[in-house]
Amino acid sequence: MTLHFTIPAMDFSAAGKASTEVKKLLSSIGFDSSLVKRVAVAMYEGEMNVAIHGGGGQAEVNLDPAQIKIRFIDHGPGIADIDLAMTEGYSTASEEVRSMGFGAGMGLPNMKRNADALEISSAVNEGTTVTLVWRLGAVS
Repeated sequence: MTLHFTIPAMDFSAAGKASTEVKKLLSSIGFDSSLVKRVAVAMYEGEMNVAIHGGGGQAEVNLDPAQIKIRFIDHGPGIADIDLAMTEGYSTASEEVRSMGFGAGMGLPNMKRNADALEISSAVNEGTTVTLVWRLGAVS
């Protein structure tokens, strides 16, 4: 099963809707609540990153018996230094975004912490793709 979501740029009322939908779906299928929470947290962080930093983009959620895979694709400015971007507290968010309570520099670290695997592909002025994977055992 594959789901596609559009993530608008800087639309904080829309960001989070995809993660909420995926959370409900995974819960209804019967996945363990701790896995559902990990997926929802990582997906929300990804949505916010695309909305804030990526100029909007897409999320693609692929669910199969072996894994849950989520890809975030944007065509924003890209990440110049991925290692620095993975540092907790580092953020390129504007003061306006920070004043709204976002942009604390925890997005990518939280995504990594909650997923089994994280891969980032980015080029300056070309955009970023972040792929998250959760390996599945038996559905409870």
